[in-house]
Amino acid sequence: MAAPQRGGDYRGFILLSIFLGIRSQAWAGRILYSVQEEADKGSFVGNIAKDLGMEPQELTERGVRIVSRGRKQLFTLHPQSGSLVTADRIDREELCAQSERCLVSFNILMEEKMNLYPIEVEITDVNDNSPRFLTEEMNVKIMENTAPGVRLPLNEARDPDVGTNSLQSYQLNPNHHFSLVVQTGDDGTKYPELVLERVLDREEVAVHHLLLTASDGGDPPRSGTASIQVTVVDVNDHAPVFSSPQYQVTVPENVPVGTRLLTVNAVDPDEGVNGEVTYSFRKITQKILQIFQLNSLTGELSTLEGLDYEETGYYEMEVQAQDGPGSTTKAKILITILDVNDNAPEVTVTSVSSSIPEDTPPGTVIALFYLHDRDSRKNGEVTCSISENLPFKLEKSIDNYYRLVTAKNLDREMRSVYNITLTATDGGVPPLSTETHILMMVADTNDNPPAFPQSSYSVYVPENNPRGASIFSVTAHDPDSDENARVTYSLAEDTIQGAPLSSYVSINSDTGVLYALHSFDYEQFRDLQLRVTARDSGDPPLSNNVSLRIFVLDQNDNAPEILYPALPTDGSTGVELAPRSAEPGYLVTKVVAVDRDSGQNAWLSYRLLKASEPGLFAVGLHTGEVRTARALLDRDALKQSLVVAVQDHGQPPLSATVTLTVAVADSIPDVLADLGSLEVPQDSDTSGLTLYLVVAVTSVSCVFLAFVIVLLALRVRRWYTSHLLQASRGELAHVPASHFVGVDGVQAFLQTYSHEVSLTADSRKSHLIFPQPNYADTLISHESCEKKDSLLTSIDLYECKDEMQSIQ
Repeated sequence: MAAPQRGGDYRGFILLSIFLGIRSQAWAGRILYSVQEEADKGSFVGNIAKDLGMEPQELTERGVRIVSRGRKQLFTLHPQSGSLVTADRIDREELCAQSERCLVSFNILMEEKMNLYPIEVEITDVNDNSPRFLTEEMNVKIMENTAPGVRLPLNEARDPDVGTNSLQSYQLNPNHHFSLVVQTGDDGTKYPELVLERVLDREEVAVHHLLLTASDGGDPPRSGTASIQVTVVDVNDHAPVFSSPQYQVTVPENVPVGTRLLTVNAVDPDEGVNGEVTYSFRKITQKILQIFQLNSLTGELSTLEGLDYEETGYYEMEVQAQDGPGSTTKAKILITILDVNDNAPEVTVTSVSSSIPEDTPPGTVIALFYLHDRDSRKNGEVTCSISENLPFKLEKSIDNYYRLVTAKNLDREMRSVYNITLTATDGGVPPLSTETHILMMVADTNDNPPAFPQSSYSVYVPENNPRGASIFSVTAHDPDSDENARVTYSLAEDTIQGAPLSSYVSINSDTGVLYALHSFDYEQFRDLQLRVTARDSGDPPLSNNVSLRIFVLDQNDNAPEILYPALPTDGSTGVELAPRSAEPGYLVTKVVAVDRDSGQNAWLSYRLLKASEPGLFAVGLHTGEVRTARALLDRDALKQSLVVAVQDHGQPPLSATVTLTVAVADSIPDVLADLGSLEVPQDSDTSGLTLYLVVAVTSVSCVFLAFVIVLLALRVRRWYTSHLLQASRGELAHVPASHFVGVDGVQAFLQTYSHEVSLTADSRKSHLIFPQPNYADTLISHESCEKKDSLLTSIDLYECKDEMQSIQ
């Protein structure tokens, strides 16, 4: 152990052997030095360089320096000698008060190796403080009738030094009436008491002047004195008596300054001055004098400063009551400070994660924090909570540490940011709380496939659309973010009428827009079935499908097609026969037409566009039936030419026309007789044409005769013919109604016309038409009357025969 230098010179080492013994243990523990207090600045403490095994100049080279712990720097390193010296004068009483041992700890840091060496310096006490009394003059009053042996308490002296340097004894100057007795308290404090040795006589000596000396055990010893003035008072046979030998009070720490805590009360039954009681502190410290005050007249104890339970929770003091003549008595006051909940809890976040993936499993720790409350008992008991509607929970760790963990599975699409409020509440009344906010971001994972707003889509596209035109757009939404939400579109592979789907429709992979690669034809196909796939860009990617059906809408791109009358393949024009006896409304023929379009585009209407004899014939608007509008007259020409127009209801409407030739005659002879009027002026070929007609009629008569023979066989097979009729009607029933206009009219047409013979002008071939409007119930064979149209019925064989005979 090294002793400090005084007067600028180094003293020798004290207790060198002890120091060497400590040093031998320094490398395993701490290096211990000692120095006396009040040493001059720069006094030697210890040889740091030697104890660290270095030369003095190495201290600077290796960056050796003192690391203190927030306290005033008491020591410093001497760079030339490598010694630890004092940085200033050290007052042990200031550092350690009256502690038995005063140790100053610090560390030596060697920056070269980043090593720390703990150092402890013991500050030894020197007798630098003299015992001092609280007051340098004490006044003691004593009744003259006081019996010898009475003890009068005196104020004790205090010495801040410790050990033998502290207060050791009291001495009273020699006198004949008083002696001194020293009492030792439980805490070792010595209390002087003045003892009356002889009876006092006020008339002999009214005031006794004594000198009390307090001495310590230092070398050399120090002492302090106080004068005692003993006043002998006239007889006062009653001393004040406190109502209680001990007063206790419990007050909260937050009482206002100036609050009356309690009132001490002492009663003296004497009268006059002998009964007037005053109060004063007897045993008290300077710190208590700064906090409390005692009213000397009323005995009220009140506060001068605010109380703080966290600093001191208990005060003990003594008061004395003294009457006018000087009789005193003492009492003890105990003040207990109650803790008030005046400190809010403190939350210290030790560790926290700012972002967590949404697939984090429940129970994952995301934050660690510490709770502390400076209050005590219930006021210092802290609980922590968070909002119940959050997917997190709190778990207690060791001591007052808590962990914030996930309680449920997270979903970024539902909530991507959590502002978690930690509320720390103590158990006080009313409770105090502290809020700490933790901002938690939820990172996205690819856990959601793209979703279409609808389960299926229907698209309507007019036919004849331009190639490459946009026809529809699909959009799928992915609630994920960034790459996980970037959606691409594609079409499932398929074929349409043997061709790949991709040759008809394509889709933009980024926007979902569908394009038609072909011009659609309603008459070719009416709808397309597609499956669109939406796939995100996550890892692994997720996808979803939706069904899309494209309906092709019909456009009016087909004109009506006339089925009857059909245009002869040889270029001739067919002739219809109307008897001159026909009544108005007589059905002459029927125009049958179809339209390949559908709906309104296939609704057909008929009208008479042109007639050689206006007003003679009329055409049904919806049926296409050509009927006589009035009765036929003799002046009406044999040959009537009609132009019938068939028009659909599309926008714009399309139409077709057919030219009909109607021969006005009652019978075939009339037709033959009037044939000349149908021809151009006579020429050399007239006789030849007549011959051809006679031969034709004769041939037809022969055929009729042969047909009579087979008629019986045909009648036998009538049921078979009826079966054929039903089958024919069944075939017509399978034709879509949208392809025909006036189906009833077609059936009426089939039941009306029985035979057709065409007369062609300016031709060497002729056909005759024999109408039988009231007889037609079966389809005629291809062989009868040289009939070539299977839609017409046969005429009466006998009537044919009669006609042939009349021609011959």
